[in-house]
This record gives sequence, C-alpha cells and structure tokens, in this order.
Amino acid sequence: MEPRLVGPGPYRATRLWNEIIELFRAGMPLRKHRCRFKSYERCFKASEAVECLHELLGSNQNFGPEVTRDQTVKLLKKFLKNHVIEDIKGRWGKEDFEDDGHLYRFPPSSPLKSYPKKPSCGKEVIKFPDWNEPKAGPSQEHIPVKSVAMNSEMWYKRHSIAIGEVPACKLVFHRELTQANIEEIWKSITLSRLQKVLGLDSLDEVLDTKLVNSKHIVQNVYNVNKQGIVILEDKSKELPHWILSAMKCLANWPSCSDVKQPTYSGFERDVFKTIVDYFGQMKEPLLTFHFFDIFVSVLGLLQKPRKAVEALQISCLLLPPENRKRLQLLVRMMARISLNQDLPRLSESVRTRTLVRISKMVQAFSRCILCSKDEIDLDELLAAKLVSFLMDNYQEILSVPSALKSSIEDHVVHLQRVQIKYAGADSDTTLPPPSFCHQITTGEFEYQRATGSQEPLAALLEEIVMNKEMSVKDKKKKLKQFQKSYPEVYRVRFPSPETEAMLFPEKTKQKAPILMWALKKPFQPFHRTRSFRM
Repeated sequence: MEPRLVGPGPYRATRLWNEIIELFRAGMPLRKHRCRFKSYERCFKASEAVECLHELLGSNQNFGPEVTRDQTVKLLKKFLKNHVIEDIKGRWGKEDFEDDGHLYRFPPSSPLKSYPKKPSCGKEVIKFPDWNEPKAGPSQEHIPVKSVAMNSEMWYKRHSIAIGEVPACKLVFHRELTQANIEEIWKSITLSRLQKVLGLDSLDEVLDTKLVNSKHIVQNVYNVNKQGIVILEDKSKELPHWILSAMKCLANWPSCSDVKQPTYSGFERDVFKTIVDYFGQMKEPLLTFHFFDIFVSVLGLLQKPRKAVEALQISCLLLPPENRKRLQLLVRMMARISLNQDLPRLSESVRTRTLVRISKMVQAFSRCILCSKDEIDLDELLAAKLVSFLMDNYQEILSVPSALKSSIEDHVVHLQRVQIKYAGADSDTTLPPPSFCHQITTGEFEYQRATGSQEPLAALLEEIVMNKEMSVKDKKKKLKQFQKSYPEVYRVRFPSPETEAMLFPEKTKQKAPILMWALKKPFQPFHRTRSFRM
C-alpha cells in the first residue's frame, strides 16, 4: 500500500490516523514466535513494531524524518489503548507498551475512526460586511449606494442604482467608515484569503468563523513595535518579568544583561526548566483550542513551503493579541537557542540542535503551542511538526503579510473615495482590480452575472416597499418607475395584480350622515291650481 499525501481540509487528524493504521497493518511483518515454551503464529515483537512504524513514519511525507523513536513508542502506546494492536493473550486498553521483546498481534480488524456526519454544503460565500448607509439628502447630486453581500470572486464589485431620471453622470459620496466597519472588512477579506490559500470550498468544518474576533486581527496588524512584536493594550496580560528575563537570558546567551549569571554548573538547565514549567501549566495552548483544526489543515501544505508560510501568517493573525505575542517571544527564543553553539546542552541526551530536528526543546514546548481540547492520538506528532516548521520560518510567519495588508488598506480607501457614477453603469468606474482572483467556468460567470445584478435590485425594491416614511403617492411613483426600468425583478416581487394591490389597501370612505333637519322644509299651505279647460 502506497502512502498518500493527506492535504488540508476537515478531519485531517482523523484521516492521518486511519492512514497510519492501514500502512502499519499492511507493512508490519508477521511470523511465528515462541514465548515460555509456547508458539504463537502471526505476531511480532514490540521492538520490531517500533522499527517498522518508525520507518513508515519517517518515509511518509505527512510526517517526515523528524519523527523520533520515542515518539514512535508513544504512538504504539496509543495503538494498544485503542485496540489497534493487542498482546498475544488478547489484552489491550492500557498504554503499557514498551520497546522490548514482548509479543503483540493485530486483532481481526483494527478500528478506524469514523468521520462526523454533517450535511453537505456548497461553496461557502464569505459575505461582505453589511452596515446601514445614511439616508440620501435632498440634493439630486447624491445617489444612495446600498452595500450588498457578494461572493469571494466579486469582492470589489458594488452596485449603485438610481431610480428615476438622472443626469449623464453624478458624484457618489461614500460616508466615512467607522472603526467597526473597517474591522469587519479586515475579517471578511482575511478569511476569504485563508480559504483560497488552503484550497477549500468552505471553512465551516475547520473553523467556526463566529469565534474569529475582528478586533484581534486589527490589533495584531497595527499595534506592533519595530521588531513586529505585538504591543498589548491590557498590560495585565503581559508575561511576568521573571519569565521574560529567563527567556532573554537563554536567547542571548552568553551575553545576558538582565540576569547576573551564576557560576554553578547546570544553571542553563534550571532556567530552561523554569520556562518549560511556566508554559506547561497554561490551561489552553497558544494557538487555542478553537483554531486547532485550521492549523492541522495548514500542515497539509508543508510540501509547498511558500503556501504553508502564507497560510500560517494569516492563521496567526486570528489569535488573541496576548497569545500572538507569547508565541512570537517563545518561538524566537527557541530558534535562537537552536542556533547558539555557545549554549551548553540543555539535556543529557540531546544537544541544542541535532540532525534530527525534533529536539528535547521542541518536544517540551509542542503541547503548549498546539493541542486539541479532546484527546487526539496524533497530537504530539502534529504539534512537533508544526513547531519545527515555525522555528525554521518564524521571522516570516510571525510577521504581518504585507500583500494582504496593502490590499485591504487600498480597498478601505476606495470605499471612502468620491467616485463618478454614470447612468446605466452596474459597477463603480474607479473600482481597482481585485488582488486575488482565479479562473472560473462560463456557467459560473453567467450565474454570478445574473445573481450579482438582480439581488441588489431586489434589495432596493424591498427597501422601497418597506419604507414607512415615504408617502403613498411617492411610493407609487417610485414603484411605477422601477417596474418600467426592471420589469423582471418587479414581476418576481409582485407576480399578480392582487399582490400589488395588497400593498395599498383601499380605504372605504364613509358618507356623511344625512341631517334630518336639512330635509325638512317649512310648512307651506296647499294652493289650488287653476285648471283650464279646453
């Protein structure tokens, strides 16, 4: 069985788990063994399982040669606990697997994890932020522009519709955007770009977009110092001074200005252990539980380093500012330690940086950087792989993506700019070209053209209908002009004369009561008329 590259997408950890089980069952040699004067068919020694699985993981492009033998033993413990393997007496359920000569075997069928069943959904449309536009003034020189939700291919396409007779062209004055509007724009375009980089049709199954705080994105972009480190507004969330001093001591070894270096042997190990213990006691990892699936999906792009770096850049912008700052300081310290040849070894068995990049330092900090709220059997392997990639590319990953920043800033400036609007045009003439685009089919283009032009018109028609401040006379006039200009859209809203009549119910006029005294005339005596006979 050939290993497959498990790319980004939902349930990547579960897919990797099933992939490794299938490869291990297909590649593990089974033969006859003797134990205590008894022979057992189709089984294997624990040490043989470690050798086989370690080789499989090292040659698998989803994991790579960074996997250590110790991590392989821990994964086999998970296998024994989850009944992927059992001992020769059929016992399983505990993590008491050791790298020794004990005999194990496969059960008749190793359990593969099932995927949660969710209703299938089409391509997600990340909506453009919707805010209420100010009312149009009395001057005819201002055309009201309604913000419309658009899909990712039509970010920069906005429709302005004028009802009634208009001059050849007019100036369109956009109102000034509030800080909340700008934050929503940052969130929408950032998530749209992340979805495109990951190559997913939807972010729904890897990220709950409702949990993404738009304020965090803006703060992570603009509240930074010269080195790109986040400046926190709430100083109570800063790292304690003694931890910062300890991190600076190891990062800048042997020239440490904050701490007066003791002379006793093993000082560096004690400082390192202090830092490990502090980050290890955190209740939630730095990348948070909510964003676990999105970062695991990014690991599927490591075969394309440039895309993986961009995806991590964007994903790290979603973090709370205090988490992003701690991640920046911690990973920078780890990277400097790994390259510092003057720093003594921090472990008896592993030096600061070896040919196998997963060192004791990476293993010590991996779980405080990435782990799942629920127990995931491949947590440690996935976290170690991500941390190793972060260390190698931390300067670029933990910086603000300049292309995304420039694109959003240009878009915000465009929304606030005075524009020229021509009669009959269905888009803004000063609209800049989109920064990110991809080719679509003819059918998708026709669908977007139809929906993109009719949806704003339908929204405008509904606004006229629901406007309670407009007089009945003006409303009838506007509707008549709309029906004349856009009969198809009008017909969808009012398919029959009855539906249109319901909008303007006729008021029954009550006749004034007839006054009885008005009918009574003064008494007149009877006058006999003279008759003439012929």
